[in-house]
Amino acid sequence: MNSLLSSLPMLMGAPGGTGAQAASGTGQLVTTIITFGLVFVIFYFLIIRPQNKKQKETKRMLSALKKGDRVVTAGGIRGTIATIKEDIVILKVDGNTKIEFNRSAISNVLQQKAAKVKASEATSDDDDSDDEDTADNTSTESKE
Repeated sequence: MNSLLSSLPMLMGAPGGTGAQAASGTGQLVTTIITFGLVFVIFYFLIIRPQNKKQKETKRMLSALKKGDRVVTAGGIRGTIATIKEDIVILKVDGNTKIEFNRSAISNVLQQKAAKVKASEATSDDDDSDDEDTADNTSTESKE
């Protein structure tokens, strides 16, 4: 601690005067401005930019909410979206239990609407059956 305080007068520099002293004063000003600029750039890339990205991602997630999505609220309550109004989301938590939340209280989407998942599985099953039909036709032709 003493070494830090003992070097403080050296960091402050000489008081401004005429001639060479005035030139060193402007040099110190430029150094100070560059230092503050570098600190701002570091803060921008380490703090401000990632926060802006996260806000955009959250806004996009909240605007893409649909009925049937499984979500988690900021309080940790898990449920399925039963109804979505402009700024209100009603979650079906258990059986007939429904809870009303602000849209901004949704923190994460666990699973998109089940119909999309089933549709993608059906598409992949159809693709597999087409491949099997092609393989059957090929083996039948080779036997003849």
